Amino acid sequence: MSTPPKSPLRLAIAGLGAIGLTVARRVDEGGIEGISLVAVSARDREKAHARLADFRSPPEIVALDELAKAADIVVECVPAAHFLEVAKPALEAGCIFIPLSVGVLLNHMELVDLARETGGRIIVPTGALIGLDAVRAARSGGLNSVKLVTRKPPAGFKDAPYVVERGISLDGLKEAKQLFSGTAREAAKGFPANLNVGAALALAGLGPDETQVEIWADPAVTRNIQTVTCSSDSADFTMSIENIPSGENPRTGRITAHSVIAALEGLTSPLVVGS
Repeated sequence: MSTPPKSPLRLAIAGLGAIGLTVARRVDEGGIEGISLVAVSARDREKAHARLADFRSPPEIVALDELAKAADIVVECVPAAHFLEVAKPALEAGCIFIPLSVGVLLNHMELVDLARETGGRIIVPTGALIGLDAVRAARSGGLNSVKLVTRKPPAGFKDAPYVVERGISLDGLKEAKQLFSGTAREAAKGFPANLNVGAALALAGLGPDETQVEIWADPAVTRNIQTVTCSSDSADFTMSIENIPSGENPRTGRITAHSVIAALEGLTSPLVVGS
């Protein structure tokens, strides 16, 4: 006797920028089995309506704090300042919450306790990084050190609080300039639009105060380059990825949206590859 088909999981997306729109379009096209797009939220509602005009099933446009009322899954793709407006209602409602502003999560780990109380889940996508499954596996076997080196074109660090507060000039750079060296927690605070990868790495490995980060502005590169070096009792490894920047937002690699899509596919697929 066959099992009746399950109802699709309802997806809501906070933010219709480079990431949110890519994810929304893939779901609307039927590209993720078992998931339907029911709601989005955007700062500019008129622009959002225009972006959704050619969708087969345009979702409802609602306020940030209303997304969770209609959904089983909430994806957060908004500026870090609005993170809690999305995260708290989603977890209070027991939703699956997929955040992109992972750096903010480091300072609000009480959200994990909230998810535990309500039956919600926080799923951090790999984003513009590589090999978080290997880092998690190494942690299980004894992880000794983790270091992330981020290298981007200077424009990718424009308006970063760390750069602005210290009056660091990025104009006319002729060679690579190290902007920062410190912990993942410090990096997430000083570069909130750039170092969500460092926060994700920290959560997968040794934590935000033991994960080391270097940040370089390099006029010689055209891609966002992330290199992770780990030492552990089970394996030593170095991983590097060169992300093509989004045309809409040079701080964000194109692969980030596809990482969210992969995370969504893992929720409903009968086959999941990777730990």
